[in-house]
Amino acid sequence: MRGQEARDQAERKAVIATLAQSTGDDIVRLWNEAGLPSEAEFLRGPETGLVTVRGRIGGGGAPFNVGEATVTRATVRLASGEVGHCYALGRDKQKAKLAAIADALWQDPTRRNEVETKLIAPLQAALASARERRRAETAATKVDFFTMVRGED
Repeated sequence: MRGQEARDQAERKAVIATLAQSTGDDIVRLWNEAGLPSEAEFLRGPETGLVTVRGRIGGGGAPFNVGEATVTRATVRLASGEVGHCYALGRDKQKAKLAAIADALWQDPTRRNEVETKLIAPLQAALASARERRRAETAATKVDFFTMVRGED
């Protein structure tokens, strides 16, 4: 039982991360294509605020405040009782609302497969494609430095 709970938490974490990293336009487009329900009771938000961003020198140094980032959050409850959450960078309230509803729908075992196939999988594919495109652009600018040994040694 405990192992299954850990797997569910890891899967939900991946779903929430996918929703948070995706663009609002992609979420809205796929949502409309999938015909997913958008009715939910708002428990919080959607509302926009600031969070403090912390960093570390070299990844292991003492933490320090880098600055602030704008975040939009939402919490919803479906009629069936599932509660969904979203925290996303930026000011897109529609994205926060739909992502929170998607999180709640994913928690419903009868809707999980539909949410994964019609929304999450296409979003993950779009994110992977964008990462690959960035890698290719970065690789095109790579410079290899080398030293030639002169015969004077």
